[in-house]
Amino acid sequence: MLGLELIVVLGLALLLGEGIGHRLRVAPPVLLLVIGALLGFVPALREIELPPEMVLLVFLPVLLYWESLTTSLREIRRDLRGIVLLSTTLVIATAAAVATVAHALGLPWGPAWVLGAAVAPTDATAVGVLARALPRRNVTLLRAESLINDGTALVVYGLAVGITVGEEHFTVPHVTWLFAVSYLGGAAAGALTAWLGIRARRVFDNPLLGNVATILTPFTAFLLAELVHASGVLAVVVAGLIMSQAGPRLVGAATRRQAEEFWALATFLLNGALFVLVGLQAQTAVRSLTGTELTHALIAVGAVSAVVVGARFAFLFTVPYLIRLLDRRPQQRLRRMGYRPRVLSAMSGFRGAVSLALGLAVPTTLDSGAPFPDRDTIVFVTSGVIVTTLVVQGLLMPGLVRWAQLPRDHSVEEERFLAETTATEEALKALPEIADRLGTDPAVAERMRHEYETHLQVLRASGGEADDEEVVRHDQHYTALRLELLARKRTTVLRLRDEHEIDDTVLRQVQRRLDIEEVRLSRQQPAE
Repeated sequence: MLGLELIVVLGLALLLGEGIGHRLRVAPPVLLLVIGALLGFVPALREIELPPEMVLLVFLPVLLYWESLTTSLREIRRDLRGIVLLSTTLVIATAAAVATVAHALGLPWGPAWVLGAAVAPTDATAVGVLARALPRRNVTLLRAESLINDGTALVVYGLAVGITVGEEHFTVPHVTWLFAVSYLGGAAAGALTAWLGIRARRVFDNPLLGNVATILTPFTAFLLAELVHASGVLAVVVAGLIMSQAGPRLVGAATRRQAEEFWALATFLLNGALFVLVGLQAQTAVRSLTGTELTHALIAVGAVSAVVVGARFAFLFTVPYLIRLLDRRPQQRLRRMGYRPRVLSAMSGFRGAVSLALGLAVPTTLDSGAPFPDRDTIVFVTSGVIVTTLVVQGLLMPGLVRWAQLPRDHSVEEERFLAETTATEEALKALPEIADRLGTDPAVAERMRHEYETHLQVLRASGGEADDEEVVRHDQHYTALRLELLARKRTTVLRLRDEHEIDDTVLRQVQRRLDIEEVRLSRQQPAE
């Protein structure tokens, strides 16, 4: 029965956190964390433990796959060097810095490195939710870094746990082999999964079957990578990036609309539930420590949180300037970033799902049968760092964005205007030839030509290319009239259903067509 109660509680927490967050203009994840911590006071919910396998095998593949599908590969290629450095060098440096501080606070070197590896990677989903106000380039850098750095952290974590437990040994060739298998094996598993996904898309043209194949893609990539002891995270990311390029040519409109709506809802629910569960787990971690242990752990949370932020600042304000000295090419100068956006990027290093899963996955015993040293402290500090970075940095982010005074990024609007106008112009040019090939009635072709020309005039006027307020005003009146007529049609169809003139099946079919037209006219953007 607790499972059903948990579903209801998580759903209510999502509604409450998102509703209050948008009303108070506070990042909803911050409120969801607080709600999760408060839920920990409910005796029945204290029994809930979040298995690390659930985070790694259920939450993570879905969330990472959607982030990969919606991340710009062009932007990744442009800043690939910086992304690689952030996702490898910075992760290892952060883990080392945290391990040094944790050891100074009393943890043995093995558990200290385990803690460092757990809190080193940033979280892609948290970045996507909390850093949306940043310009597109900053967001892409942060998301790409968060998508890749998990693989580095997992290798360091596995090595630290193995050495502490007694299963691994540290040598340079062995560590090099682990990183090679993790990255190359993960990339190969992702590429193979994407190839299988492309083949499946060509076979299954039914929207439902096609989307079943889509849902299987991230889990298949993760599974194949795990079978060869490679990075499942990197496999999911590679599969997602490849499918983001190949998918638009393979997927039909009906399949794509269904997939976008499904993934938007699924990732929203998983993201929100994860933040609530992190808050709940943080409260559980507090109860696992008492007295002096709790005091020392709280000090460790503050110190480690400062270290992960400080390491990020140190990296972003040293390495890029060294690159400037070594690389004087003109294209390198175009990639340069001022100190204000650099501060924003430094403060956007949120921790989340991977850190929580790694903290919870620490084994309970060593090979000798003795308890894993300071396991409760590792779980508590990891949970505390996640909460601290999400809450403190999440609350500071709106103020920092205002302080940075970054110019508004118009690149998306400009490129969308280019795409829509160019596509419409090409369609108009091709209209006579297509109409002749199809044997279209001249009156129908003329009607289509008039509609496309009107649409092109509206695009140019709205994009500032032409100064024609009359065209825009006519389009607004036309849209408003169409929407009102659609509302009247919907009311009529509902009345016919209520009067038993038509069946509910017919209602849904007609209503679906009306809804599609309404979304098109109102220009609603799909949720991401």
